[in-house]
Amino acid sequence: MELVVARIGRAHGIKGEVTVEVRTDEPELRLSPGAVLRTEPASAGPLTIETGRVHSSRLLLRFEGVKDRTAAEALRNTLLIADVDPAELPEEEDEYYDHQLMDLDVVLEDGTEIGRITEISHLPSQDLFIVERPDGTEVMIPFVEEIVAEIDLEEQRCVITPPPGLIDDRAEIASARDAETSAEAEKAEGEKAEGEKAAEDEKSGDDA
Repeated sequence: MELVVARIGRAHGIKGEVTVEVRTDEPELRLSPGAVLRTEPASAGPLTIETGRVHSSRLLLRFEGVKDRTAAEALRNTLLIADVDPAELPEEEDEYYDHQLMDLDVVLEDGTEIGRITEISHLPSQDLFIVERPDGTEVMIPFVEEIVAEIDLEEQRCVITPPPGLIDDRAEIASARDAETSAEAEKAEGEKAEGEKAAEDEKSGDDA
């Protein structure tokens, strides 16, 4: 199957190097010199990696046949695609390929449905799950052990324990609004009861 492993960014220097946005947990395997990658758009490739190095925490690649800044800049925003065996698993037990995580149902520990993973964003500091909620909105879930409690590939679900405010900000606002409405209703009911009691007292006084 196809796996997007990187997106080409800006040209770096004048000798054909480019920055890349890594989208794989195994860049040393997928983006090593000699790797041949297909591209999107297809007209830009295939591309063969000639050299790779890290500069200021960014991966820089040079491809065979790309010798100057103009040629490198022409590749900007091109996706790099590797062919991966669907049955292939990462070496580490708690690691996953993006295609294994896509479309997993995201739920809370009590089974409450949150949404479905539609995209995985690989940032320098951490990975993020982009989760589409039933109402069509999106929420970003950091892929860290403090929040992602379980990945169950057999059941096709991801169990999360989010901190307050990560996914339930609107629910908290609605809850606060409901509480305010309830308090106002109780106040009105109390004022009504007091008014009725006062009327009864006045009537009793007249009868006397």
